[in-house]
Amino acid sequence: MLKHNAATLPVVQQSLMETITYLKQLGLDDTLLPRLEALMSQLLSMAHHDQLTGALNRESLIEHIDAELKRAQRTRQGFCVAVIGIDQLPEIMAQHGSQEVKRILQWVAKDAIQVLRALDSFGRIGAAEFAIVMPCTWPIQGKSAIMRLKNQLQQLDSCTAQAVSELSFSTGLTCNLVGENADALLARAILALEQARQSGLDQIVELEA
Repeated sequence: MLKHNAATLPVVQQSLMETITYLKQLGLDDTLLPRLEALMSQLLSMAHHDQLTGALNRESLIEHIDAELKRAQRTRQGFCVAVIGIDQLPEIMAQHGSQEVKRILQWVAKDAIQVLRALDSFGRIGAAEFAIVMPCTWPIQGKSAIMRLKNQLQQLDSCTAQAVSELSFSTGLTCNLVGENADALLARAILALEQARQSGLDQIVELEA
């Protein structure tokens, strides 16, 4: 079976798109063309989203940061990036197993997407880390968004994560700096997360640009 990754997906997409175009030119009227178009849509989703959680993948999230940096340069409106890391996930894995960890990651992603604004971008950037891009947002507003997500997380019930009664996450928060790139901005947010983790569980650390 062909394994997909960041390198092979564009090649497969291009080949499939050429096949769809060819079939349309032939004017074939059968079920093959709709099936191929549905497959194309699935491939496009796979190229941009984390397959476990449905959140954006790291590459797509960086593209969103790049877009916000360009917008901020045009409009002079800043934005925030937060990186959240689920606390004690290795311990949860050791005690309850990988399936429970997967359920937790999926639940956190689902609720984050529901709680955040439509203009925010949410992606998975590591095994236990997610990042949030919040346009037109000051740090105090970014912290409020994180608190809303924390409050939502506290509503986790036994049906969602059977072995874990309480979950928390630490957060690194920062805002954009004029002239910097997406990698530098994300790295600063990750550094803030590392400092938050060193301070204890369920902490928020903001690093100024």
